[in-house]
Amino acid sequence: MTIADLCLLAAVILTIVSIVPAKLDGVREYDNGNPRDPGFYTPGLRARSQAAHFNGYEAFPFFAAAVILAEMRAVPQGIVNGLAVAFVVERVGYVLLYLGDRPTLRSLVWSVALLCNLAIFFSPVWAGPAG
Repeated sequence: MTIADLCLLAAVILTIVSIVPAKLDGVREYDNGNPRDPGFYTPGLRARSQAAHFNGYEAFPFFAAAVILAEMRAVPQGIVNGLAVAFVVERVGYVLLYLGDRPTLRSLVWSVALLCNLAIFFSPVWAGPAG
């Protein structure tokens, strides 16, 4: 198992954990029998937590496909690992900035994460044959 493979797991865990602040913020109002009640995710921290959570699900498929493609095409593993770690670090920053209500910086960090993902996806083109 590679570091990039573990980053796939980290991205999933981050996505799941990003909803926790909403549930902790409304621990008394949260109804586990109706966990997707839109009334619970009111504007503020709960809404931002839910948005970060949903964005994690949106970002994950492309990240997973890019990592798998790069590894299948025998891109040097150090390149894939480094870019995958950078992607996860950027995603952690993204979630924290979302929760902290810092939209401009959050968008910048999101863009850097996307660039990392694009670099992984296109690495079979520019990395050349595995050595």
